[in-house]
Amino acid sequence: MQLRNLIHKAKGLTSLVNTPLALIAGVGLMALLPACKETNGEEPAKNKVEAPAAVPALETVPLQKGMLSTNLSIPGELIAFQQVDLYAKENSFVKKLYADVGSEVKAGQLLATMEAPELTSLESAAQSRLKSQEAIYIASKANYDRLLETSKTPGTVSQNDLDQALAKKNSDFAQWDAAKAQSREVADRKGYLEIRAPFNGVITTRNANPGAYVGPSGKGSEFPLFTLQEQKKLRLVIYVPEAYSGYLDQQDKVNFTVNAFPNEKFTAQVKRLAGALDLKLRSQRIEMDVANEKKRLLPGMVSSVSIPLSTKDSSFILPKSAVVSSQERVFVIRVVNGKAEWVDVKKGRENDGKVEVFGELTGGDTIVKTGSEEVRDGSAVNVKK
Repeated sequence: MQLRNLIHKAKGLTSLVNTPLALIAGVGLMALLPACKETNGEEPAKNKVEAPAAVPALETVPLQKGMLSTNLSIPGELIAFQQVDLYAKENSFVKKLYADVGSEVKAGQLLATMEAPELTSLESAAQSRLKSQEAIYIASKANYDRLLETSKTPGTVSQNDLDQALAKKNSDFAQWDAAKAQSREVADRKGYLEIRAPFNGVITTRNANPGAYVGPSGKGSEFPLFTLQEQKKLRLVIYVPEAYSGYLDQQDKVNFTVNAFPNEKFTAQVKRLAGALDLKLRSQRIEMDVANEKKRLLPGMVSSVSIPLSTKDSSFILPKSAVVSSQERVFVIRVVNGKAEWVDVKKGRENDGKVEVFGELTGGDTIVKTGSEEVRDGSAVNVKK
């Protein structure tokens, strides 16, 4: 629009004023026309000057040492403190059962009796042999004693007869002693016909009925007569990974929960540490004792154990946002003389938005609170005041 107005004015001037001055003015005006382009209020590109990039202002935190306490949740299993499968040692038949599933028994209590007619015959034979050998020994001893007394008179008994009588007496005594041992063996075997509880506990399994054939081999040994468990005291078994195996010692107490009582916490005390790592799991077996007087907890329950991971030495603590984890490295950004410096670190335990870091760091270092790969190593950093 401005260009057309100028051209129109120039034509009016040339038509009204036909003088050399007007011609000069017209030529000058035409020379200015190329410069009168429409710019829409923008300056030519060659007149633009790029503004310097602003240095980012980042929030920083001082590097300090502290104690970070966390908890590790590990699955565990409750097992009976003692458990035994009770079998019949002799081939026999169940005569009577005195306990059933769920029965609470005491140590030494009679649980079952069996009968074996063969053992009765063996016992009678052993008793007969015992009495026979005793009589033989008594006779040979009396004979030796008489010869010994007679030999005190010179020339009445030869030394050979006396030696043979002594040997016969000793042999008969050995036979009598063997008969007594055989008799005791048969008596012991008859004692196996009674099954008694070896400790206080609860019968959890019964696999026989009166009249059933039982024994150490064959059909009777396929399943035990009874399974006895001590349940007033349980073992809590966990496997702690290698990285956390140093946080638990004997007598330490831990809390755990079970699915049956999700809103209730139970306490266990560390009693037994394996002292070695399982070669497959690379973890240490740890057993804890659990008091269970009311028998609310049952062997076989799966639990969630909370292990306190409290450290004895202080370490560098930073906000989790300060640690940058990339595909190639894990690092924090340290500010030194207004420049960013990437420092490789290793992360430790994490809790409540904080993390342990280990690396070539010094207490008091200025660390960018929210790290990012966009803050390049060596770039200028403006620290927020």
